[in-house]
Amino acid sequence: MGKNQHVTPHPDGGWQVKGAGNTKATLRTDTQAEAIAVARAIARNQESELFIHGMNGRIRARDSYGNDPYPPEG
Repeated sequence: MGKNQHVTPHPDGGWQVKGAGNTKATLRTDTQAEAIAVARAIARNQESELFIHGMNGRIRARDSYGNDPYPPEG
């Protein structure tokens, strides 16, 4: 399983895709939609999770691409 991918606001404007634990962004984009598309592709390829953060930095959505228990608990 690869690194979880995070889509967060970039400090200098725009949005960034960052692997969990990385100090530098993998990619910087102008829109959140572009960053989500790239991060989703990386997460699918690495069978990891995607975390989408809002402007305030809090996680607003997440998707899992490979670590899903089957059948789901509950």
